[in-house]
Amino acid sequence: MSSAAHILVVDDEANLRRTVARVLQRAGFEVTTASSGSEGMALLAAQPFHLVYMDIRMPDMNGLEALKSIHAMYPQLPVILFTGQPDLNSAVSALRHGAMDYLQKPLKPELLIERARTVLGKLELDRRRREIQSQIESLQLELKNLESGQEMEQPVASRATADAESRYLKRGSLTLDLHTRRVSIGSKQSIFLPPTSFDYLLVLARHAPSVVDYQTLVAEAQGFQASGREAQELVKWHIHHIRQAIEPDISQPTFVINVRGSGYRLVTD
Repeated sequence: MSSAAHILVVDDEANLRRTVARVLQRAGFEVTTASSGSEGMALLAAQPFHLVYMDIRMPDMNGLEALKSIHAMYPQLPVILFTGQPDLNSAVSALRHGAMDYLQKPLKPELLIERARTVLGKLELDRRRREIQSQIESLQLELKNLESGQEMEQPVASRATADAESRYLKRGSLTLDLHTRRVSIGSKQSIFLPPTSFDYLLVLARHAPSVVDYQTLVAEAQGFQASGREAQELVKWHIHHIRQAIEPDISQPTFVINVRGSGYRLVTD
């Protein structure tokens, strides 16, 4: 993954920002930079990243504030913070709010590269572990069927159909691949969505065409309870990502419809 990984570097110091970007680019990473927390959040909303390097002290939105927002909206996106003013309380707070690591300035080039490769390697390992676990579960089910004699009664074509039905969730022209976590619409294949946004679309698809309220969306997609106001704000970000990915015209959505004051529903017919 590391050679194709896209890293976002957020720091208000231009020289440091350029240096970190150059170090990571020479190591084979794709790098985008932002000069503030708010600019970093805007870039995250516009395109997918695999890792974020971010300064903890910035004028408009400090790293801890940005970290809280990132962790709420992209819980699987790793963030590494750094600072020129070491502070144990800040380090503990950063880790509590979801930071993967905490580095002190001056930053060592070899440490930046090593941390990036370690974090991205772990993500790839976790992805592969989930994939293998899924294969094991499938084989265990097949073995159970063989032992019970059901396998002999079930034609190969029927088994293939059953596997496809468990892998894909289809709603009209929209298809969600639950294994690769990609979306397709008609002939448009492999549309990318950030992991959590995919989960939101999955919840909408499972309930379609019914309206799903904000709190239910958060609970089923992210696994925690939020107040009505908090849920509405969280959902809004992910709906924006979904619409960017699947709507022909984001200003006039036809798939993901807002039911004012209630929630959203998916319309595919």
